[in-house]
Amino acid sequence: QAQLVESGGGLVQAGGSLRLSCGASGRTLSNYAMAWFRQAPGKEREFVAAISWSGGRTYYADSVKGRFTIARDNAKNTVYLQMNSLKPEDTAVYYCAAKYFGAMSSMPAGAGMDYWGKGTLVTVSS
Repeated sequence: QAQLVESGGGLVQAGGSLRLSCGASGRTLSNYAMAWFRQAPGKEREFVAAISWSGGRTYYADSVKGRFTIARDNAKNTVYLQMNSLKPEDTAVYYCAAKYFGAMSSMPAGAGMDYWGKGTLVTVSS
């Protein structure tokens, strides 16, 4: 049974940057499409970004396009989310999720994920 562990969250001023990491223990992530989701207080979980199992394809929510970059290093069994030009509305708990050979079109819905992490809090102050 794999465990996903997110790290890198924290408090940052608007306009700043953070890089989140999602590591796995117990299983290699190289055959899994990966995604980041977030949930702000009182709001529904929303899709942020996804990357194919090979790393060759990426997909972003419109709200983060051009500011966030998802990447993976299969040798390190880690997925990253580089977040630049952060806004107060980016404040949320960020979760990573994995789906075995997941189709990119299926990732934004968040359904059928094989693993979820417990999340890391990102707070952007104005």
